[in-house]
Amino acid sequence: MTTSPSPTPEKPLLWRFVIPLLIQAGFILAVPAQAVYTLMTGRTAVLQTVPVDPYDLLRGYSVILNYEISLTSNLKELPGWTELVKQHPSSDQQFELESGTNLYVILEEQKSTGEVPQAWKPVRVSGELPSSLNDNQIALKGISSYNSISYGLETYYIPEDQRNDINNDISTARPLKPGQPQPIVVEVKVNPQGNAVPLTMWVRDRRYNF
Repeated sequence: MTTSPSPTPEKPLLWRFVIPLLIQAGFILAVPAQAVYTLMTGRTAVLQTVPVDPYDLLRGYSVILNYEISLTSNLKELPGWTELVKQHPSSDQQFELESGTNLYVILEEQKSTGEVPQAWKPVRVSGELPSSLNDNQIALKGISSYNSISYGLETYYIPEDQRNDINNDISTARPLKPGQPQPIVVEVKVNPQGNAVPLTMWVRDRRYNF
């Protein structure tokens, strides 16, 4: 008489909860791990912000910043933009570049003349991570969203002990003369893959650590 194999016992109920929790924990821990990796392996670069409405800039416990390289109207003047658009054209006639396109902005260091660091100059755009760059250049990774580019460096949470000072400084920060850049720059660390984390923000000659 042939004995049929006994059915495989179901996984204990506990594992049905443990496995999803472990997966979620892995995702959560991956974010700080990437930040630590970037801080250890990255290079410091400086980004120039653009003026925005103070009511949009300051939102309670956070600061919302945009950069000159966030605007596709600025990037389209750079070498490499036309080729990028040919490779990823938008299906919406209102926009050139397909939303969700990954790209790299090549930034070139500018020597600072004083205590406040000088914003790096964007010199070209690429759809691929460059295999080699000059010693004074880095590649910053971004993703397109209609007429803007996001670098994951737009929202910063304000430490409670600095909140009033930062709010007051930012709300009054305006170019001293027409045509001058906004007196707010952000220092970031950029790793070899183009991902960045914020370090400090300068509002005129005042420095705030993130």
